[in-house]
Amino acid sequence: MSLIDSPPNDAGRGLSTPMDRAAAGRVPHRWLILAVLCLTQLVVVLDNTVLTVAVPVLTVELNAGTADVQWMINAYALVLSGLLLSAGSAVDRYGRRRMLLVGLVLFGLGSLAAGLARTTEQLIAARAGMGVGGALLVTATLAVAMQVFDSGERSQAIGIWAATSALGFAAGPPIGGAVLAHLPWGAIFLMNIPIVLICLLAGWTLVPESRDPSGGRLDLGGVALSTAGLTAIVWAIISGPELGWASTKVLGAGAAGVLLLVSFVRWEQRVAHPMLDMHFFRNRRFVGAVCGVVLITFGATGALFLLTQQLQFVRGFSAWEAGLRMVPFALSIVLLNVSGIAAMVIRRLGLPAAIATGMTLLAGGLALVTHVRSEGYGTLLAGLLIMGAGCALANPAIVEAVMSAIPPNKAGAGAGVDGTMTEVGGSLGIAVLGAVLNARFAALLPAALAGAGSFPAALAAAGSDREMVTVAFADALRTGQTVGAVAVLVGGFVAAALLYRADRLSGPG
Repeated sequence: MSLIDSPPNDAGRGLSTPMDRAAAGRVPHRWLILAVLCLTQLVVVLDNTVLTVAVPVLTVELNAGTADVQWMINAYALVLSGLLLSAGSAVDRYGRRRMLLVGLVLFGLGSLAAGLARTTEQLIAARAGMGVGGALLVTATLAVAMQVFDSGERSQAIGIWAATSALGFAAGPPIGGAVLAHLPWGAIFLMNIPIVLICLLAGWTLVPESRDPSGGRLDLGGVALSTAGLTAIVWAIISGPELGWASTKVLGAGAAGVLLLVSFVRWEQRVAHPMLDMHFFRNRRFVGAVCGVVLITFGATGALFLLTQQLQFVRGFSAWEAGLRMVPFALSIVLLNVSGIAAMVIRRLGLPAAIATGMTLLAGGLALVTHVRSEGYGTLLAGLLIMGAGCALANPAIVEAVMSAIPPNKAGAGAGVDGTMTEVGGSLGIAVLGAVLNARFAALLPAALAGAGSFPAALAAAGSDREMVTVAFADALRTGQTVGAVAVLVGGFVAAALLYRADRLSGPG
């Protein structure tokens, strides 16, 4: 079965396409296909967070140092983010179903290698291999969803797809903790294998093939430049807090990444079959949506990262216990999207207003858990539910804004841009808000502890003044979370304003 890519349409404004006008043209089993896509997306996101609870075990069993542990965790995200643009191009050129299946095979093989690894080098290499498969899966799942759902159902489908990421973010630590309580650490990766096999069988049977008929030859120059440039920039962002933002390595990697991406843009403007059409950036709605992705993920990811720090270091929960308490946040997002409530509200408000409303709720919920002091779980639960409601509106709205601003035959490229900006914005949010936290914490510490580089180090050196260190860290967290809440609010309103202005000035597409 094959889907024929339709011409550019006004999906973002709810106008009908030929597929919309013919109910018989709707893809059979599309909701079952979405379930397969979401299960695939879930395991990809889970592997970003599931390893955090295994750090103590890996340190002992693999004799891993601090740098080794960081590479075990970051190798996956670094490779994935560097390849997203290239993966999106491959998805459009070679077939979205085909690349979905290839991504599943690569992710499954990487998971098997990670589960059987016996040295730090083997585990790091396996995690990098998983990142290659993950890049294909992130782009292919969204691109397939854009093809099998018409504009009448697309908003709800995107919402459910986006909610899966939130579920994976929150569920990673408790799932990892539950596995480690009964099984060796390798089971964290080996549990991916049966899921991959199920998705492979279902994808082969159910998912229709589609591709960009005008894809042309593979843009090898664009692949090399974009991959190298994005990898260098994301590495600099990840390494900045540890090595220092002014260090030669960080500045050199950041500068090299920028130069490579400038070269990538110039190359794409000259090549006959570019992997990313630079004409997209003449579309005001596309530019507004892309800026919105960075702004929103910057504030939201950074703020949620600080919240997990609060739960672990101030409230004393382990990583998996903290993740367990974050589950209501993810479940509220899932329920609001699966029920169709979020999609209905987005349609009634429009994309700009839905984004502004969602980010206001997220900022308000974060402010609640930051500034209303309570030893019990009630205040935290209320804040998490408010934050979940906000993400249930804002996340699918901004994804739909990006994807509706480009032709459907370039769905893979759109998914690549969305995923790349999400990774960059999220990494920046964690790095910048983490730097705010560390700077404030260092300022609050007494002179005798000024050299402590982290909360655990300061606590170990404090002796009888441990309570003072904890209070200082809690105050620093409140500062960071407040900055995060403001960033969320400002980012949401700036994104909404950019989209509203783009719609007013240029109309559709």
